Amino acid sequence: MQIGEVAARTELSLRTIRHYEDTGLVMPSARSQGGFRLYTEADVARLMVIRRMKPLGFTLDEMRALLGATDRLDAREELSPAEREELLERIRGFEQAVEQRVEDLRTQLTRAEEFADTLRARLARQAPLGAMR
Repeated sequence: MQIGEVAARTELSLRTIRHYEDTGLVMPSARSQGGFRLYTEADVARLMVIRRMKPLGFTLDEMRALLGATDRLDAREELSPAEREELLERIRGFEQAVEQRVEDLRTQLTRAEEFADTLRARLARQAPLGAMR
């Protein structure tokens, strides 16, 4: 599929997809005869991983490290048990980091909801005064 369809499916802008290509996070699987980028379902899945990592505050280098580990595990090359375990351990580290970041976001959301409630209560107390003017 072409980049426009990928952008629509991933909800990423064309510019963002090109940026991820420039940084080496994702590469089009092919190019059309006219030079258009062509992507596969695997490319879309890779972009979705990136899209999910970004709001959690992962850096491009961290994204690259996770994708590199998953790429090696998914490759058809033979890995030693030690190599395979090291890659799995790296992914487990990312899983733990994600869990912590999700918990931090839940805490932030709770605080934001409490703040919104405080503002609503303040406005509700002031409403009768404003009505008398």
